[in-house]
Amino acid sequence: MSKEVGIYTETMAKVYASQGHWAKAAEIYRHLLTEAPARKDFADALAEAEKKISNDSLKDPEQLVPLFREWIELLFKHDKLQKLRNLRRQ
Repeated sequence: MSKEVGIYTETMAKVYASQGHWAKAAEIYRHLLTEAPARKDFADALAEAEKKISNDSLKDPEQLVPLFREWIELLFKHDKLQKLRNLRRQ
C-alpha cells in the first residue's frame, strides 16, 4: 500500500464518491474491507462504486473502439466460415 493509506477512511471514500471519483472510492472501500470484512455497508458501497465505474466506462467512446474492431473481425470470420460450409455442401 502507498503512503495514502492513512487517509483511507470511510469519510474520504464518501467524498470521492460524491465527487464522482469512483475508482478512488472503490480503492478505499477495498482497503476498508480488508480492515473490517464484516462491514456490509462497505461491501455495498464498493459494489455501487464498481457499478458506477462499469457504467462510466461504457460511456467513453474510446473504450468502444477495441470492441467494435473485435466485432467486425468476428463478422468477417463468421462470413468466411459460412462460405466454407456452403462449399462443403456442394
